[in-house]
Amino acid sequence: TILRVTLNIKAQFEWSDRVSGTVEPFWIWVEDNENERIYHTEYFLLHKKQLRETHVLAFTVPLFEPLQGQYLIRAISDRWLHAEHCETIDLRDLVLPEKYPPHTTLLKLCPLPKEALQNEQFQSLYRFTHFNAIQTQVFHTLYHTDVNVLLGAPTGSGKTNCCELAMMRLFRTRPKAKFVYVAPMKALVRERMKDWGVRLVKLLGKKVVELTGDVSDMGAVESADVIVTTPEKWDGVSRSWHSRKYVQNVGLVVIDEIHLLGEDRGPVLEVIVSRMRYISAQTESPVRFVGMSTAIANAQDVADWLGAKEGGVFNFHPSVRPVPMQVHIQGYEGQHYCPRMAIMNKPTYAAIQDYSKEKPVIVFVSSRRQTRLTALDLIQLGAQSDNPRQFVRADEEELGDLLARIKDPNLRHTLSFGIGLHHAGLCEGDRSIVENLFEQCKIQVLVSTSTLAWGVNLPAHLVVIKGTEFYDAPSKRYVDFPITDVLQMMGRAGRPQFDTVGIAVVMVHAPKKAFYKRFLYEPFPVESSLSDALHNHLNAEIVSGTIKTKAHAVDYLTWTYFFRRLLCNPSYYHLEDTSQEGISAYLASLVQRTLEDLEDTECIEVDLDQITPTTLGRVTAYYYLDHTTAHMFASRVDDMVDQESVLDVMSKATEFAELPVRHNEEHLNADLAKEVQFGAMGGAMESAHTKTSLLIQAHIGKVPMPIADYNTDLRSVLEQTGRVMQALVDVTADCGYLEAALLVMRLSQSMTQCLFGDESSLLTLPNMTRQVTQHLEQNKISTLSHLVCKPREQVVALLRKCGLIPAHAHAAVTILDQLPAMRLSAAFAGVAKAGTTQDMHEGMHEGKGKGGRGQGSLYEMEAGAESQIVMKIEQTNRAKRGSRAYVPKSNNLPSKARDEGWWAVLGCKETDELLALKRLSIRRHASSNVLSFVAPEEAGHKTLTAYLISDCYLGLDMEQDIPVLLHPAAIS
Repeated sequence: TILRVTLNIKAQFEWSDRVSGTVEPFWIWVEDNENERIYHTEYFLLHKKQLRETHVLAFTVPLFEPLQGQYLIRAISDRWLHAEHCETIDLRDLVLPEKYPPHTTLLKLCPLPKEALQNEQFQSLYRFTHFNAIQTQVFHTLYHTDVNVLLGAPTGSGKTNCCELAMMRLFRTRPKAKFVYVAPMKALVRERMKDWGVRLVKLLGKKVVELTGDVSDMGAVESADVIVTTPEKWDGVSRSWHSRKYVQNVGLVVIDEIHLLGEDRGPVLEVIVSRMRYISAQTESPVRFVGMSTAIANAQDVADWLGAKEGGVFNFHPSVRPVPMQVHIQGYEGQHYCPRMAIMNKPTYAAIQDYSKEKPVIVFVSSRRQTRLTALDLIQLGAQSDNPRQFVRADEEELGDLLARIKDPNLRHTLSFGIGLHHAGLCEGDRSIVENLFEQCKIQVLVSTSTLAWGVNLPAHLVVIKGTEFYDAPSKRYVDFPITDVLQMMGRAGRPQFDTVGIAVVMVHAPKKAFYKRFLYEPFPVESSLSDALHNHLNAEIVSGTIKTKAHAVDYLTWTYFFRRLLCNPSYYHLEDTSQEGISAYLASLVQRTLEDLEDTECIEVDLDQITPTTLGRVTAYYYLDHTTAHMFASRVDDMVDQESVLDVMSKATEFAELPVRHNEEHLNADLAKEVQFGAMGGAMESAHTKTSLLIQAHIGKVPMPIADYNTDLRSVLEQTGRVMQALVDVTADCGYLEAALLVMRLSQSMTQCLFGDESSLLTLPNMTRQVTQHLEQNKISTLSHLVCKPREQVVALLRKCGLIPAHAHAAVTILDQLPAMRLSAAFAGVAKAGTTQDMHEGMHEGKGKGGRGQGSLYEMEAGAESQIVMKIEQTNRAKRGSRAYVPKSNNLPSKARDEGWWAVLGCKETDELLALKRLSIRRHASSNVLSFVAPEEAGHKTLTAYLISDCYLGLDMEQDIPVLLHPAAIS
């Protein structure tokens, strides 16, 4: 038995630069004071910048029976005498988990032919003639029954085909029901879409839709047969299951890599399965669950939570593979990471020569930088042999043509020697070329980051895992890959069609060699991490109405995997009393603490036992934010006085806290801060939030990124900013701040058009220069709205007169045709005007021109009274254009298509009061939109302003002033 220890370290001394410099080193070790043995040692560096942070170390130590009384953990300074601390781990009351049941035995069955499907359409999906041994054993359960299934089997054993058996069962028995496939990574979603988007669409006529942060066409989702999604996206969609019929129509949910329950994203997986089971119980519409994973130690617990009975649990041993595997574990000395990686390069080359001289090889490393360094070293080692280009398998001419299309210079160099690079920093075209070359065996070696193990199905004869650690940016130290990741990488060894054996070489730090030998095929049980992320999920259920009391919240927890593991491994969850009363008290205490935190961030209100969501809580759930983000926005609304302060507030959102700031990137951030408009705004250069702000400024200002990694980081930031900005608009509107809300909306426009708000909106058009815009302004053309409404021949003549050549002028007009030409009319409904009562649709007051201000008759209403305004919006060129927004080309990323959106706003400039806000999607030629509001409290003459604000175009906003006379409220 082994014990996993999580250690929280916090410094308790004042830092002196003269004494400590920039870093203080410590030794952390675990000892047994009875036997005087040391079970674990670790060298820990405390940096000055991290002095006030809590540092988390996680490691494992062995347990021996009979259990000893205690272990001691010591922290000893590497520099100073008597600078040490000792903590005791008391083992006397430790509750050890039960022994786990044995793995499922692989039966010696005759392989089933694909004709067993008894359906020619289904048979046409497969090129092979027979199912493999694992597929044969699970065939009857998946294809001929509707029971829930947990399938644990090694990577490369054909689990995807197994899930397709359950899918085909659904198509046969419930053709109207939907199939949802949940994959933990976007790379896996893309792989499934690439496969099913062809096979299921062409051969079965099914509609397959991707639902991720990149692609979200909700209209297509409603009519889809198969939805391929990530856990976060399905969590966000299924939260509103009461109003979304397609969520209630789901008949099959397949969760791939379900063993990731114990990782960072585990709580989301846990919540969506628990919610779908709850929905099924409420709607009495059966939902079948199929969980797929590598072999799990505690498969029965996961199966119980999925609702899989005894006949639906298949947990095969990791050694049960279609292609047997040889594993070689090699240990290497060296205290520091980078020198140790360099030492491993020569053994990597030797492993290729010994085990796979002619066959494909994948070398897994921890970072993009290591892919380049490893490939260059392999090229150098190969140059010492008789054939320096020994890894090239393609024709010289063909390879030359492909190299000319490669954009990354490092990749172009390594490919010429038959070694490919694969990581997230490559552009889509480069990555596709590398994958095709390796798949077609035209290059022999692929050096990749670990993401390839999950995302792309590229098996090889030999897999070398060069180091089992990676740099964790938040903790600023190297940590071990989870065992599941190591197994996933190893699983790429062995090609079922070509190899009789696969070979994996795992290179580890020497002190960890014994651990990997012992536990590589005996993984830890999958534990829940829901309790650490309960706030946002509990808030979402409160907003949806599932939880209305504290008792409901406790009941909700009983549906989760966390509840099942709580009983099985109480020590892990700090549960001391395992009696029925003790468990109830523990859950009640957990719920109480979580609700108090949500109350502190103003997401909920608790009155005795009743729980009601607030506007902040609804915003948090709707936009899938952290509960602390919405509260931070509300507390800093007063600070948002210009575009700089709005950007500062937005970049402080918790959603950006995980953006990686890699080793030495603080220097790159400092250089970038000098190039962008607002600089670092006082933020620390090693802060993820500062980097977020700098990336957004560089994107808007079209400032080139210092390295390719920053483009990838910018992409991940822009995936979040849409919903974060929408939430910020809603929070400022709820607080009633008009100017702050308009500033956020204009930042949204700036981010889409890559143009700061203080610049001319005419620069949105291609080939426009500041000199041309100055000439246009002299002709009384200062915004895009002035050009949109003019005849096109007149615009071309005007642009040519201002200095554009004919081709550039026509290109600008082509884009102008893609922009919306809007007309706004606003009137109060049922409000007295000039002594008469107006009908809702009478007396509509039209703005003068695009972006103009109209002045109409005086309206009379009671101060503080509830009222309505009707905003009639016409799109005069709707027939000529679609609903997609024009997005100009960015210097750093390819432009991404998106739909246009609008905000209808009613406010009072004099008091900076926002009275009403509505989000619109204008798809028709004309529409009338009713906004309810409460009139200002102060009596007298006021001017209210109706706004129509685009979320993506600068210079097309419209506003209309409406004078009102507010009478004092009647006293009852």
